[in-house]
Amino acid sequence: MAGNILIAALVVVDQHLHTPMYFFLGNLSCLEACYTSTILPRMLASLLTGDRTISVSGCIVQYYFFGCFTASECYLLSMMSYDRYLAICKPLHYAALMSGRVCLQLAALSWTSGFLATTIVTCLMSQLHFCGPSEIDHFLCDFTPLIKLSCSDTSLITLVTFIFSSIFTLPPFLLTLASYVCIISTILRIPSTSGRRKAFSTCSSHLIVVTIYYGTLIIVYMLPDIETLRDLNKVFSVFYTVLTPLANPLIYSLRNREVKETLKRIIHKCLMLSDNQKE
Repeated sequence: MAGNILIAALVVVDQHLHTPMYFFLGNLSCLEACYTSTILPRMLASLLTGDRTISVSGCIVQYYFFGCFTASECYLLSMMSYDRYLAICKPLHYAALMSGRVCLQLAALSWTSGFLATTIVTCLMSQLHFCGPSEIDHFLCDFTPLIKLSCSDTSLITLVTFIFSSIFTLPPFLLTLASYVCIISTILRIPSTSGRRKAFSTCSSHLIVVTIYYGTLIIVYMLPDIETLRDLNKVFSVFYTVLTPLANPLIYSLRNREVKETLKRIIHKCLMLSDNQKE
């Protein structure tokens, strides 16, 4: 939470970071701060107090926001990879193709598409009747554990969710993968060895985080619900609910020279202001 909020604040405050890349990074940090606060506070409260009960309406609300942010992040990560593809592979056309208006449109598309898809699924879920056992075998209100508790016909909502899961995981992942393949092929043509090493270090770390995020989503939501994977789904869920939001600020932002310099400038200004007030 601290890392994501810090990056979002730096992007807003510092004029040097008002570029397309940092605009998307700011959106990602804001998204993951919201994403993390949807799940972890409730889970930590349950662990600390021992009160693990949640109302049906509260559970559906948690699923709604969790689903919105998950779907939005899939598209936002693909937009970020496309931005890096244009910057590295099409540098002469980058300014024209990635203007401020285009950045706003891509970010708005990422946010609205996630909220639209999850709203449809949540509306279908709210019409279900829950009359069976009332224990969710998970640490969050996810789709499959909730559906198992319903005594209504769930064939329609299962089909709709599978379609939306396919739309919001496979195409963005393929776009992200294709972008990084083009980026790596361009990097291989860089004559400088140090330049290639630095670019590969950045791209490989980005690709690892993206692969973990999408890979676990595909395993949890698109593979069949069989006994072998049932218990592992909770473990895989930790990767995209906790590990990815924790790693993204470190990999995408806090390793960047511009972010480090901005942070140093702001800390220096705060210390100077504090010294002036003391005097």
